[in-house]
Amino acid sequence: MPELSISTAPVQLPRHALKQMVALVHVIDLLSRSERYRALVAPLLPEVARFDPGHAAVMMGYDFHLTEQGPRLIEVNTNAGGGLLACRAAWPQLGPLPQQLPEKLKGRLLDSFACEFGSFCHKQHCKPQRIVIIDETPEEQFLYPEMMAFRELFQNWGAATNIAEPSRLAADATGVFDEGEPVELIYNRHCDFYLEDPAMAGLRQAYLAGKVCLTPNPFSYGLIADKRRMSLWSDPVIVEQLDLSPNQVELCRQLVPQTQLLSEMNSENVWAKRKQLVFKPATHYGSKGVLLGEKISRKRFTELAPTETLVQQLVTPSLTETPDFGPMKTDFRLFAYRNRVLGVTARLYRVQFAYLGTAGGGFAPVVVT
Repeated sequence: MPELSISTAPVQLPRHALKQMVALVHVIDLLSRSERYRALVAPLLPEVARFDPGHAAVMMGYDFHLTEQGPRLIEVNTNAGGGLLACRAAWPQLGPLPQQLPEKLKGRLLDSFACEFGSFCHKQHCKPQRIVIIDETPEEQFLYPEMMAFRELFQNWGAATNIAEPSRLAADATGVFDEGEPVELIYNRHCDFYLEDPAMAGLRQAYLAGKVCLTPNPFSYGLIADKRRMSLWSDPVIVEQLDLSPNQVELCRQLVPQTQLLSEMNSENVWAKRKQLVFKPATHYGSKGVLLGEKISRKRFTELAPTETLVQQLVTPSLTETPDFGPMKTDFRLFAYRNRVLGVTARLYRVQFAYLGTAGGGFAPVVVT
C-alpha cells in the first residue's frame, strides 16, 4: 500500500455527529428503494441508468465535512476507493493485507459481495466463481495496490479473480469473458459511471441483457451518486413529498447543503454570493474541476456551463492538528453497503480539496468521542 496514503494522526469525531451521518446513510438508502423517489428521478436519467439490475452497489462512500453545527454531506460515491487503506490507518499493527484483516470486517466485506451476487442470482447469498476488477489502465491508478489486495481477498474466498481494463474483456449481449472464461461478477472501479465510453460498449450490452452482475452500476449511480441528486435532497419542498418521516426530512434539511444547477439560478445573484459557494461540474468525479467561489474570476464564471454546473453552499472542512505537518484539512468517509455502514475513516490533506498524496496526509484513524 502507498505509504503516503496513510496518516498516523488520530482524528476525533463526536459520537452524536457519527450517529447523524449513519442516519443520513439510512435515509438515502431508503430513498433509493422508494418507488416514489425512483419515479421522480427516472426522467432525469440516461437510458442505461433506468435499467434496474435487481441489486445495489458495493463499497458506497458518503463524504462529510464536520462543522460547528454538525456534519454536512459533501458527496456520495458508488465506486469509493480506499476501504483497505482505511483499515491500514485504523490498525497500523496489521501485517500484509488482506490476510491480516480482522475476521469480522473481512466477513462483512465478503458478505456484501455475496449479497450482491445473490440478488443478481435471485438467491439469498451466492458466491461468484469468477470476478474481474475493472478500471481504466488499472496499473497506473493510485489505488492499484488496493485492487491487488481485493483480488487476493476474493481468491482466498475461492473466486478466480483478475484485474483488467474493459477493453481486455470479450463482452456482448451473450455475456462477459476473460481469457475465454465466463465472468459472473465485475467489481467496477471505473469512473465511466453511465458506461458511455466506447471501451465499455460490450460490457453495457452484457449488463443490460442481465448476463453479468456489475457492481457498482449505472442504476445505483443515477439514483444516489450523481451529484445532481443533491439538488433534490436539499430541496425541502421535494423532500417533504417523499416517503420520509418528519425526522428524516429534518435530517436532510440539516445535513445536505443547498445545491442547485446554475441554470436554475439568477447568475448575478450567484456572482454576488460566490464567496459562500462552491462550483462543481455535475458529471466529473472526485474534485476534478471544482472551483471555490472566493477564487473564481468573473471571466471563468461566465465560462461555466449552466446546465452542467452545480452551485453548492460552501462547507469549510474542519482542521486536524498533526505533530509533524501542522493543521490539515479533514473530511470523513463512511463506507457502506445498502443501509449497513462497514466503517468510517478520515482523510487529511492541505491543498484545496482532498488529495491523498499530501505529505503527512491520507487516510487517518478515527477516534469516536
